[in-house]
Amino acid sequence: MARMFRVLAYISLVAALLAFWGNLIPMSLIFFGQTVVFAALSYLSLSERMYLLIFNAYMVVFFVTFMYYIFFAIPLTGPVAQG
Repeated sequence: MARMFRVLAYISLVAALLAFWGNLIPMSLIFFGQTVVFAALSYLSLSERMYLLIFNAYMVVFFVTFMYYIFFAIPLTGPVAQG
């Protein structure tokens, strides 16, 4: 299970580098932070149950914040009326 957190760290590192390359600095900083957290967790030698609990908590936080962002932070757009 610790290796899967290393895989998650690698994937988030790739996403951070791509975001940085695309000049999306806040997004790249978020992904660099996730890379550090995932890499640090992978070397703690926790039990498999603890790794699963941490990952499930991470997924809950991600989905709640993503849904908040989608519904409340993005402005509504639509067709512009020509008058």
